[in-house]
Amino acid sequence: MLRLTFLGTGTSQGVPMIGCNCKVCSSSDTRDKRLRTSAMIEDEHTRIIIDAGPDFRYQMLRADVRDIDAILLTHQHTDHIMGLDDVRAFNYFCRKSIPVWATEGVQAVVRKNFDYAFSEPRYPGAPEITLNTIGCEPFSIGTLDITPIHGFHLSLPVVGFRVGDVAYLTDFNRISDSEVEKLKGLKVFVVNALRHQRHLSHFSLSGAMELARKVGAEQTYFTHMSHQIGLHAEQDALLPVGFNFAYDGLIVEV
Repeated sequence: MLRLTFLGTGTSQGVPMIGCNCKVCSSSDTRDKRLRTSAMIEDEHTRIIIDAGPDFRYQMLRADVRDIDAILLTHQHTDHIMGLDDVRAFNYFCRKSIPVWATEGVQAVVRKNFDYAFSEPRYPGAPEITLNTIGCEPFSIGTLDITPIHGFHLSLPVVGFRVGDVAYLTDFNRISDSEVEKLKGLKVFVVNALRHQRHLSHFSLSGAMELARKVGAEQTYFTHMSHQIGLHAEQDALLPVGFNFAYDGLIVEV
């Protein structure tokens, strides 16, 4: 059995802002309190985290995560990688380096932004990260077999992941038919839906639904939502059967 936990379902424009009085920020519904997008997939033996943005530390505390086996990065934007410094807590308590899987392009940005983690001699207390390369071929982490799904975030390459009957895509706005084929037969499909209106570099809700219908999963969840998607209770009720907006803390077992 796989367990998918939504650690965050928002964007930098979807996180509650200081002084913002919009209906999302002022909502009393906890499903409208969205941290930066991230997810956790685990079975009985292996736990992976997808993306480690600025909210990574709080997300780990909120979900009471005591150990992780790897972090997978979808792309190099700040809201998806800038929490990597906080792996040092896992280094300290679990006494191990944390494997981080990313494409070579993303690794270059990680090395630049966290140069102190890779310098020799090592600075005492710096995060211990072991970089591993994502290509086109499937790979394994512990007991989890992972198939990378490649697409684009405007012109920037971005990677999603299929793990068993679950697939997770975020920050996509374009994907080839050959990559869609890798998503057939899913039970749970997760895809970004930034807002209702068309967007330059993200799927809108209609674009995400179009892709989801091609994939044909039993259940689709939308993530990476901005304030413009609206209130969860109102908008989720409008979706067809088999489609739902995810929310922080939602757990799905497959």
